[in-house]
Amino acid sequence: MLFILLALDIVSNIFADPRPSTASGALDFETARLERRLKAVRTTAKISIDGLLNEADWERAAVATDFVQSEPAEGQPASEQTEVRVLYDKDNLYFGVLAHDSDLEHVIVNDLKKDFDRNAGDSIEIVLDTFHDHRNGYQFATNPAGAKWDAQMTNEGREVNTDWDGVWYVKTRIVESSWIAEITVPFKTLKFRNIDVQTWGINFQRNLRRKNEDSYWAPIERIYALNRVSLAGTLEDLEGVKPGANVRLKPYLVSSLGQVGTGEKDYSGDFGFDAKYGLTSGLTWDFTYNTDFSQVEADEQQINLTRFNLFFPEKRDFFLENSGIFRFGGVEDRTTAPGAGGRQNASGNDMIFFFSRRVGLSDDGSVIPILAGTRLTGRTGAYEIGLLNIQQREQGLSNATNFTVGRFRRNIFGNSDVGVMLANREVQDSAHFNRVVGADANLRFGQNLNVSSYIAKAITPSSAARDLAGRVSVNYKDQFWDLRSSYTEIQDNFVDEMGFVPRRGIRKYAGYFGMTFRPKSVRRIIRQIFPHIQIDYILNRDENLDTRYLDTRYIDYHFPITFQNGSFIELGVNPTLERLVKRFRIQRDVFVPSGVYKFDEYFVMGRSDNSRRIFGNIRWAVGRFYTGYKHTYGLGGTFRLNHKFSTSFSYTQNNINLPQGHFKTDLLTTRVNYSFSTFMFLNALIQYNSDARQWSSNIRFNIIHRPLSDLFIVYNERRDSISGGLVDRALIGKFTYMISR
Repeated sequence: MLFILLALDIVSNIFADPRPSTASGALDFETARLERRLKAVRTTAKISIDGLLNEADWERAAVATDFVQSEPAEGQPASEQTEVRVLYDKDNLYFGVLAHDSDLEHVIVNDLKKDFDRNAGDSIEIVLDTFHDHRNGYQFATNPAGAKWDAQMTNEGREVNTDWDGVWYVKTRIVESSWIAEITVPFKTLKFRNIDVQTWGINFQRNLRRKNEDSYWAPIERIYALNRVSLAGTLEDLEGVKPGANVRLKPYLVSSLGQVGTGEKDYSGDFGFDAKYGLTSGLTWDFTYNTDFSQVEADEQQINLTRFNLFFPEKRDFFLENSGIFRFGGVEDRTTAPGAGGRQNASGNDMIFFFSRRVGLSDDGSVIPILAGTRLTGRTGAYEIGLLNIQQREQGLSNATNFTVGRFRRNIFGNSDVGVMLANREVQDSAHFNRVVGADANLRFGQNLNVSSYIAKAITPSSAARDLAGRVSVNYKDQFWDLRSSYTEIQDNFVDEMGFVPRRGIRKYAGYFGMTFRPKSVRRIIRQIFPHIQIDYILNRDENLDTRYLDTRYIDYHFPITFQNGSFIELGVNPTLERLVKRFRIQRDVFVPSGVYKFDEYFVMGRSDNSRRIFGNIRWAVGRFYTGYKHTYGLGGTFRLNHKFSTSFSYTQNNINLPQGHFKTDLLTTRVNYSFSTFMFLNALIQYNSDARQWSSNIRFNIIHRPLSDLFIVYNERRDSISGGLVDRALIGKFTYMISR
């Protein structure tokens, strides 16, 4: 009977108007945002950030209230009232949040750490579109325990840089029937136009986790997030405020005690600094000398069962800040469900024009020292500018190398842009260089239709024909349909030494078809069903079929279900047709011979409610694999003792049986996190990789002794998993001190 009801609901959804409805009819989000306006109120009294909101000026402050749900009942009033008051003076912008709750005993607080998980507990979030360009902004979030999360956002979430850190302050309190957050953001933390009267975009989001409810002051469709600032409200009449000179100098001292194998212990010490200067209200100049990233968390290990290079994300602060300006050609979104249920390396990144991990890191992740670097980023009028130059030192057999990136982008129409980009790598004391130039366009028509394209050309000393790369894509997404198509060509001689290009000499035709159902008959349990089909055809230069991925042929094959409490389950099959023109090594002494292979992977995966003290996830997959079979088992879990202590693990085993050899791979990742307070943290990352035959440990202790100033103590160790012998280890201490005005 349940399946009959679901089938009837799905049929009715296909022919129904996907727009949300309220008691008065369909909600017009474009009109609703125009009605959400706050007139800024200036205070001359001192506002003490103590979480009390007891200053008299809070009573006359502008108030944002009447929040509207996006989940679970889109367009309906929030189930609990939220009030956000706004004040300002010549130096700071103040927010006073009163989050009413009729069941305060069940408020969920799961994190105290910096950049906490906003989706795992109750939170309040703010977005500021300071240039009022309906594209870019800053985001700030806190929870009832006063944890902090902040981010830079570009092009309405095309990139959200959560590694950006700003100076701001928050204090929270839990009282009888609500929790309170008092927040101040200094104007010198933000970039905005230097004019007498400011108008900004602004919006607020509240996450009521026990109900898995999201609500906004300026209503937003559930398919979007808070960073959709073209749907934000307005903060008017900010008078007499100026962006700070934003002069920052951040020197550091670092010392380390290291050992390789059974060799002698080696002690070293060093110093350097980062500097930042606001050239204009929109442009920032950065300089770094003797750059050090020893405090950065280690990469999460991966095991490669493909012919192509693995992708590891950037984690270094210098390259993450304002990185959205250097994004080229739009984003190829492959996110399909909470678990994404796909195959290894299905990131959708056929070509990343500038991949910052090419600077200061070798292919195996070893550090190459950086002498100095400079960067100019920001906006002036309708233009976005990014210039980056890094000088990498000589190391071993590698010559000193200079890296230059230039980005120029022009915003056009309502929320579109066109631009050009250059990447140049010069190997010093050598005739070798590599240059790539390109142009791109990202066009948005209304809120739902996006068209993106790029073309790029590589230039090297041995440049030959067929050195181009290009792509065009069309994406449409509304409440019901998710449709994407693209064509990508990367020619044989397109060499981008500052980018990430997993394969060359290909033509790729990609299609994606998804539908979202929200069955009324089971809505107390199920929030969303999202069956989808994805087809990728990749042809080599001779037009032969190289790889074909069908993540589902019909809706029965890929069937993710999201439940009202945030848990999900997904079933699917990943058929693959792959042509190997030459054999490749899949394991140390196991080679897959050339030939044409057709194999299917059948999988089931799921995750429980991640707001619970204990939650877990599983993935099981089985199917043919090249000349044999593969079984994959994945298990993960998290235990939170309270909002200060949590520990988690994930374990994946691949059991592969081929005529050429039988082998297993094991990958174990374990994390332990303890937050002493909102400014003192202890984190441990312990990993086992059977492919590398190593255990690795990365333990970090961090004290934020003043805003943007840290003390780090880091211990790294690697051991051979067979003999237990030491590969290397290091104890590192690093002290930074931010000087700003």
